[in-house]
Amino acid sequence: MTSNNTIIGSKIKGIRESKNLTIEEIAERSGLSAEQITSIENDEHLPSLGPLIKIARALGVRLGTFMDDNDALGPVITRAADRERDSSISFSNGAADARQHMEYHPLAQQKAGRHMEPFIIDINPEESTSFQLSAHEGEEFIYVMSGEVEIAYGKETYTLKEGDSIFYDSIVKHHVHGAAGKSAKILAVVYIPF
Repeated sequence: MTSNNTIIGSKIKGIRESKNLTIEEIAERSGLSAEQITSIENDEHLPSLGPLIKIARALGVRLGTFMDDNDALGPVITRAADRERDSSISFSNGAADARQHMEYHPLAQQKAGRHMEPFIIDINPEESTSFQLSAHEGEEFIYVMSGEVEIAYGKETYTLKEGDSIFYDSIVKHHVHGAAGKSAKILAVVYIPF
């Protein structure tokens, strides 16, 4: 069975090649290094959403294009049982050691033409307190389903517990992670204008 990480890397490469663009051209357009793009295309690691959004913009496609399964035009229903058994997507969130502290469970992969990306995200505990903040166009909404999370946003840090939510402009540098040594489950909706 192919993992979603592999699908994303190969989709990025396929789209880039179909548009006759070089890795260097995508690097220049996205502000990422050619090495980062090569690593993503070769499935060596999957970065946080920020770099993926930059690659999507450089390619002239929606972020969802990298994760789409089908092209359903009507409503998309994701059953809890299906979400639990389907494979998740793990992002390293730009960490130098490529730790994978978040598992994303996409909720709308089949919806064509979407501008929002809803996820249930399982956040695994981490001991490290050094995080690389990222920024991208759009907005994000996070609702804490269980556990406790910290959101570094600009120069502030916000702690959210079960039942709390936050809505912010993602153009401001930010990072979402579990509170020190704690795990959490969140509903996150990322809106990316196109």
